[in-house]
Amino acid sequence: MAARSDNLTDFKETNVQDESERSGSVQSVDRAMVLLELLSQQSEGCRLSQLGRDAGLPASTTHRLLTTLEKRRHVQFDHATGRWNIGLGMLTIGAASIRRSAFVSVAQPFLHLLRDRTKETANLGMADDGEITLISQIPSRQIVRSIGVVGGRVPMTSSAMGKAILSTYPSDDIDELIYLRRPTKHTPRSILRLDVLRQELKLARERGYAVDDAENQSNVRCIASVVFNERGEAICAISISGQVDRMSPDRIDKIAPKVVDTARKITDAIGGINPL
Repeated sequence: MAARSDNLTDFKETNVQDESERSGSVQSVDRAMVLLELLSQQSEGCRLSQLGRDAGLPASTTHRLLTTLEKRRHVQFDHATGRWNIGLGMLTIGAASIRRSAFVSVAQPFLHLLRDRTKETANLGMADDGEITLISQIPSRQIVRSIGVVGGRVPMTSSAMGKAILSTYPSDDIDELIYLRRPTKHTPRSILRLDVLRQELKLARERGYAVDDAENQSNVRCIASVVFNERGEAICAISISGQVDRMSPDRIDKIAPKVVDTARKITDAIGGINPL
């Protein structure tokens, strides 16, 4: 019977592991998040024993997870009270989320107006590790329109928003990014020569906007301008994107000032400083 019991235990543990793998979850991460969520509800902190009971975890497991989180400053232990509390690391993460959410909320009416003024899709993106992440999008009402995936990423060197932000960087930072993120061919119009890309960035710096001339998608052109924070740094960029047959060079010349004007209005709305 003992052997049979051991086998049953092994079978249950294997099933739990398989279920975790199928769901794509990591048990230790999930348990740590439960502890953080429980602590966030306790204004005066919580003792380890109570926290373990609320989470349904053994005291040893709870302590191990808490000490790991403590190393990353996500929780902290108050020796005077014997209670665990949310740490500064989590406060920093929460503040970043609030800032981003607040910023996106401020930008929304401006993006809606830009979409209505241009009849094309309006976008907001942020730079991260040599790429632009699409944070928000107001789709065009055109039957044929340019639609991206919020959360999607494209190289800075082949996107209008990326080039607009890059144009504000010091030369050394641009050279380092280009070295680490060599331009790649996405369409026949993708810029691969570094001297041509640098000239594009110079032009974007001079006129206040950058253009993606079907460099990332062969049927889409984009116009982008930068939004600045209170330190005069590029916090993000906005753009409009449309089908090539609607975005002729003449129309780009007419629309670009509207994109630049919108970026400046968003900069003012968030208390930013335009250094240009």
